[in-house]
Amino acid sequence: VQLAESGGGLVQAGGSLRLSCAASGFTLSSYAMAWFRQAPGKERGLVAAITGSGLIKTYTDSVKGRFTISRDNGKNTVYLQMNSLKFEDTAVYYCARLEKWESNTVEPGYWGQGTQVTVSS
Repeated sequence: VQLAESGGGLVQAGGSLRLSCAASGFTLSSYAMAWFRQAPGKERGLVAAITGSGLIKTYTDSVKGRFTISRDNGKNTVYLQMNSLKFEDTAVYYCARLEKWESNTVEPGYWGQGTQVTVSS
């Protein structure tokens, strides 16, 4: 299993970025996927998750209405479109394959290396 994030960078507050997660070594459509983030001095937390079919999505409250998770199973890629970025969105963003997703609990099994997103105020 390999997950490779890309698309991070430096952006001004109010701007947009689109993160991509290229998956390989497994059948992407068989797994729910998620984006997590970790800011300096803070724990890694869930940003958004999407089922294998793409029909069900969930978001942490702080990004609702601004971020959109999506997937293209044919291209083996998961995306995170981030709009109206805020300074507090600054973090390393990680793509993860979920081994379990029950109610509000997710269990990541594999991680990418992460991509840095920096939002200047």
